[in-house]
Amino acid sequence: MTMSTRDGKTRHLVCHDYGMGGVWWWIWAASPEEVVTTFAETEVVTDPEQVAKAEDWDLDEADVDDPARDDVSLESLRAKRERQRRLPGFGALAGRERVHLRAPGDWDLDSEDPDGAGDDGFADYVFLTEHGPDGRRIRQVEIRPDGEAVASDETVWPLNPPVDLYNPALLPKVIDAAEFEEAWRRARFWTDADWD
Repeated sequence: MTMSTRDGKTRHLVCHDYGMGGVWWWIWAASPEEVVTTFAETEVVTDPEQVAKAEDWDLDEADVDDPARDDVSLESLRAKRERQRRLPGFGALAGRERVHLRAPGDWDLDSEDPDGAGDDGFADYVFLTEHGPDGRRIRQVEIRPDGEAVASDETVWPLNPPVDLYNPALLPKVIDAAEFEEAWRRARFWTDADWD
């Protein structure tokens, strides 16, 4: 975030991290919270080193109240957030120190549908995940079709995009910490052979 202000707003560095890359903007808003409650699947980047690097990038700028109308990505994230905001439980997981989820392996964690399935070939798997307040996974237990449980953490994952904790579709997937910890305790840790 830079300390530039205009009309009571501050310019924030914002990223939509989709795993294999990200889309970045400067967005003028009253607060970081205003950004993430206006645009789904975004995060405000506050790391001074990252912000300094971004100053040299040729990023689009938008105002939270009137984003660039030709920016389809930003407008689609706004529309998604507006739909989510109308649903019960919007934002219920945001701000929690830890969030534990249990989801079938083919469920898309960014889906707006609590029963929405992705298509990644893991339909017979179950994933128990632990997320920090930024939505990023901290630990994970993969329960395979044969019942084997394999634990992993960020030392194993090449990508770790955040889950949008404002998304109300996550609520039915929430489990308590004890269930996660029991699965973590029983699981063996990931090895290089698991990449096969």
